[in-house]
Amino acid sequence: MIGNHIPRAILISSASILTLAFVAIAVQSINWPIKEENPPQQPVAVQLAQDEHAAAKDAQTAPSPMSNFTKTLRAPTPETSTPSASGGGVLSLSSTQGRGIALNGPGLGGRIRRADVPPPQYLSPEGDQFASVDANPLKNVSHDPVSTFSIDVDTASYSYVRRSLTNGHLPKPDAVRVEEMLNYFDYDYQVPDTGGAPFSTNVSVVQTPWNKHTKLMQVGIQGHQIPLAELPPQNLVFLIDTSGSMKHETKLPLLQQSFRLLLTSLRDEDEVAIVTYAGKAGVLLEPTRVTDRDKILDKINALTSGGSTAGHDGLKGAYALAEKMTGEGEQTRVILATDGDFNVGISDPDSLKRFVSDKREQGTALSVLGFGHGNYNDELMQALAQNGQGVAAYIDTVSEARKVLVDQVVSSISMIAQDVKIQVEFNPQTVAEYRLIGYETRALKTEDFKNDKVDAGDIGAGHNVTALYEITPVGSPAIKFPDGRYSPAEETSTSVDEAYSGELAFVKLRYKAPGEEESKLIETPVRETDQNIPVSETLFAASVASFGQLLKGTDYLGNWSYEDSEKLARENKGVDRFGYRSEFLTILRLAQTARQ
Repeated sequence: MIGNHIPRAILISSASILTLAFVAIAVQSINWPIKEENPPQQPVAVQLAQDEHAAAKDAQTAPSPMSNFTKTLRAPTPETSTPSASGGGVLSLSSTQGRGIALNGPGLGGRIRRADVPPPQYLSPEGDQFASVDANPLKNVSHDPVSTFSIDVDTASYSYVRRSLTNGHLPKPDAVRVEEMLNYFDYDYQVPDTGGAPFSTNVSVVQTPWNKHTKLMQVGIQGHQIPLAELPPQNLVFLIDTSGSMKHETKLPLLQQSFRLLLTSLRDEDEVAIVTYAGKAGVLLEPTRVTDRDKILDKINALTSGGSTAGHDGLKGAYALAEKMTGEGEQTRVILATDGDFNVGISDPDSLKRFVSDKREQGTALSVLGFGHGNYNDELMQALAQNGQGVAAYIDTVSEARKVLVDQVVSSISMIAQDVKIQVEFNPQTVAEYRLIGYETRALKTEDFKNDKVDAGDIGAGHNVTALYEITPVGSPAIKFPDGRYSPAEETSTSVDEAYSGELAFVKLRYKAPGEEESKLIETPVRETDQNIPVSETLFAASVASFGQLLKGTDYLGNWSYEDSEKLARENKGVDRFGYRSEFLTILRLAQTARQ
């Protein structure tokens, strides 16, 4: 009886609930046109992870790199949308005017994204892998006066940053290694005297452009030049990744162009072999003299891609072939060209580092050329090159291939000093604080400096290496560390020998001559008046360092901007033989656009 006499209010409420339920179902599967009368001034949320991945794929296949500046991300459609983890659907509202919002998740508790909001700053392809390391902190000289690190001649980070900006987005901070950006450029360092050390040490001190109360100390190492004709015969094994991930035009086709360029740099007495790897590894070309260029070119031109990535098998095959090629008085090197995707066999960095290090001790070096993005494994590339006594370069254009494999081919394949370490001791009487800009992945313990069993970086013929320290003089208003209660300032004035009282720092370098086990030492005192490097060169290096720090989000630059870095670079461009510094100005302008 009760069912026949349901109150009218209850019936109306039930009908309303049913109506709302049908509406909720409808709006989850229909794109409703809406008009935003007052669109928000700031993005109210970030896009979903799957949209970010889709945008990265679009960026990789876009017909024009610059189109990514204006790319509009699409809201999920009913056909492709999936329920959220909590069981809710996806509500997509799009405007016929090109301005819409996407509401994701159950009810209105999900993320909101307007289709006309610019994409997030960091759109580096999701699959690319970089080691995550915090920037070097500020150090208190009274407690930590010694800084020790391995040199680094790699330039891969700069090329990757350039590619990201050319594609219209800022790189992820972990992709930026300031030292590799600095070392991309040559500087006007003194050429070492013949018969002495294999490199010269150059030091200069200027006022820091972004902080008038601190100083910038530049340490520059210049290796001596060796003409290509004077190198011993070279045995090179091209280890080429031909897996399915290499299909993109910026990978295998660019790789082929790169090796064709390298072939033009080699001499008739040099020898080349080719090993390829995909699902399995194999010898494509047995050791062949460069006099038979047509045969080598035919093999390079015939390369195709497909399958998985047995990188470890490829390394084993390449090293086995290299051992057969090595002769008395010759140099042997494996040149690995890949996007870094090792997914068959040993693939963890530690195991591969041990493998490569063992082969290096047996006489075969390894250099690494990285290609493409989307699954680029920078961390692995760095690990292999550092342990293989070689360089790591990222090839994003034919011009970069020419720079590495033609213009700098001697420094890329011939080492003049091994296990090069730098140690800087700061004088507490004159310097209160310091920080090393970059080299985070090359840091060494203080005691490692004298330990000849600890590996460090190598310098090729003609290479130069640059390091920058920002130092805070005693008494500067820029000092950040408070005075210690139990360490009065006057104690430091008596702790330094009078003979050294005018010095800012003492720079020490250790290196081994190729093939030797015992290191040699070079020492250089640093005074505030030292100007072994032209001021304009130090200031250009400062512009590069400040740009790298901006990309990483460093806290030490105050109000310094991309525009300030560009102005500093433009005013101190100097001699620009190959146009690399002019290109840097273009990259700075791209960064200003990409961050907007």
